Amino acid sequence: MTAVNILIIDDEEEFVSLIVKRLGKRGLAAAGVTSGRKGLEHLEAHPVDVVILDVMMPDLNGLETLKEIKKQHPTVEVIMLTGHGSVKTGLEGMSYGAFDYVLKPYNLDELLQKINAAAERKTLREM
Repeated sequence: MTAVNILIIDDEEEFVSLIVKRLGKRGLAAAGVTSGRKGLEHLEAHPVDVVILDVMMPDLNGLETLKEIKKQHPTVEVIMLTGHGSVKTGLEGMSYGAFDYVLKPYNLDELLQKINAAAERKTLREM
């Protein structure tokens, strides 16, 4: 499989840079932005396979951003990132086309498994 391009969309700047670094150390091409709008702009300009999207954000929230991503880039797979209090929102995201969701604080191995599964599904859908 070719390299997976990942986009992290989360309003916490430190979290974004940490996860981009951690994924980079695992050999994945990851970029990060700090708002839903910036994420949509990034998707227009760069190829992305998997988006890791925070549910709770000012500006566009995770569900609004997810709906726009799916409308404009239907083959991009989205993994919702949710806190314990918003598991319901993570599940709701799946009803709007999200691939899966991960609880914060996330487990890197679990996240990597979901990224790989999502990228695989994207590849299959594009065949």
